[in-house]
Amino acid sequence: MNYKDLLSRTLFILSSPARAWEQISSEGESKSVLPNFVYPMIGLCAVSEFIGTFFGKEFIPDVFQVALSNCCAVAVALFGGFFLSVYLLDRILQKWFPDVVLKDKVTVFVAYSMTVKFVLDILSSLLSLKLLLIILQIYTLFVVFEGTRGFLRLREDKVTLFTLLATVVILLCPTFIEIVFNVLSATLR
Repeated sequence: MNYKDLLSRTLFILSSPARAWEQISSEGESKSVLPNFVYPMIGLCAVSEFIGTFFGKEFIPDVFQVALSNCCAVAVALFGGFFLSVYLLDRILQKWFPDVVLKDKVTVFVAYSMTVKFVLDILSSLLSLKLLLIILQIYTLFVVFEGTRGFLRLREDKVTLFTLLATVVILLCPTFIEIVFNVLSATLR
């Protein structure tokens, strides 16, 4: 994995979503998006959560256990949330556009639409600006809107509704899985 390319792709999506989606559409990288973008971003989120747990705390075994638990929770939430989002959005697109096959495109669409979520998870684990970073997730709406228009190329009458629905799915699936994971891990302790 080339982290320089990962960083440049991330910054390009955040700074200019419309042009980024055009470039992504022309590249057609459906097979390489998982190992080259999604998995490294999930790994970076998990590592930053692990490191962020130690800020302001003394190094004792209990903190290490909490750090590992938080790291696992973030990794499981993002991994499961990604695939659950792909599944749900694929089902929605199959229902709305049964004549168009978008399976590989949905994976790429969700991967790059989660860029804001990935970056904010990294920052929120290292900084204590949780409320501000939660508010900044609204930018996902703009990234998803540009992806719906420029990458998926859906009909104009469905773009707004699909954008809203996709944004909610992309933001809530990882949150839902993280809550379930934390409840189950607390119950099983």
